[in-house]
Amino acid sequence: MKNSQCTIALGSLFALFGVITGAFGAHALEETLLQNGTADAWNTAVNYQMWHAFALIACGVLQRDGPSLGKATLCFGIGILLFSGSIYWLSLDGPRWLGPVTPVGGLSLIVGWALLIIAQFKKTKKTKH
Repeated sequence: MKNSQCTIALGSLFALFGVITGAFGAHALEETLLQNGTADAWNTAVNYQMWHAFALIACGVLQRDGPSLGKATLCFGIGILLFSGSIYWLSLDGPRWLGPVTPVGGLSLIVGWALLIIAQFKKTKKTKH
């Protein structure tokens, strides 16, 4: 399987679980999240997971004919796991030591976007020459 196919599959997997997690939070966990006052946090985690799942799919499509986006892909994957994962767990009254993990995940997502931008500029330079 090509890197682009793996990246698209990974993004699709994160999107699949984003839909499942969103539905689970809206139905099975609704009372718990409302009691904990964390329904908004849960929704934020789902939204970020979904947006970055689509970013992974875009990386897979872009790398078919372009530069390798392995580092951006890695940052998006790690970012989803750390950012959304820690918020999901904290929303369910997980251990408080997870709090500092969330911004590390957010930083990973930011770096992923920066790497995607840089890769596209590098691609533009190569095609001009």
